[in-house]
Amino acid sequence: MMTESEFNQLVDDRLLAIEEVLDEAETDIDYENSGGVLTVTCENGQKVIFTRQAPVRQLWIAVPFGGFHFDHAEDADGGWVCDADAKPLAQFLTETFEKLAEETFDFS
Repeated sequence: MMTESEFNQLVDDRLLAIEEVLDEAETDIDYENSGGVLTVTCENGQKVIFTRQAPVRQLWIAVPFGGFHFDHAEDADGGWVCDADAKPLAQFLTETFEKLAEETFDFS
């Protein structure tokens, strides 16, 4: 079982990687990382909010169409998978930002 500090490092690394991808956006996408919460605002005002849930070792993502919980799995592509349908985080983010920002990103 991973420690809380290992979990926090994994989340920090993933959020930083997401920020780096979003820096390449052609549309106006703003993000703020404050207190371990990453809030992304698309040009049209749609938001994607990432929060860490250390007690359950999950990364939670809130979007206009629902809330999603991701577990870290060593054997998963990118390390994070949705606990509901095992969708990889990279695929979820690509699909989400295509919907909300109307722009295609590669989060792998």
